[in-house]
Amino acid sequence: MKEVIKTSEAPQAIGPYSQGIAVGNLVFASGQLYFDPATGELIEGTIQEKTVQCLKNAEAILKAAGTDLSKVVKTTVYLSDMNLFAGMNEAYAGFFPGEAPARSCVAVKELPKGADVEIEVIAYR
Repeated sequence: MKEVIKTSEAPQAIGPYSQGIAVGNLVFASGQLYFDPATGELIEGTIQEKTVQCLKNAEAILKAAGTDLSKVVKTTVYLSDMNLFAGMNEAYAGFFPGEAPARSCVAVKELPKGADVEIEVIAYR
């Protein structure tokens, strides 16, 4: 059975989608931009700071679903420019010490709101 995951601790959806969906023991968090959940605005800063905010937002959704980043099995990272990869990777590594999840990272032409990075995660609970 499908369960919709919703939390005020992460940015609200800016379109017709859910923050997350759980099916059985799997949790699928929608791609997270670096919105500040309190203001609804994209934060300013380096690609490292933006990556941290993306992952904090994903973490809040996972928490609402009863799991956490230690149970992430797959991430997909979308970058506006592959020149941002090293900075993103540096910040990303801090969230996944030890055995990191499987990951795809692609450069895309454009992200919503002109963002530089978006991260989606799949975890188990």
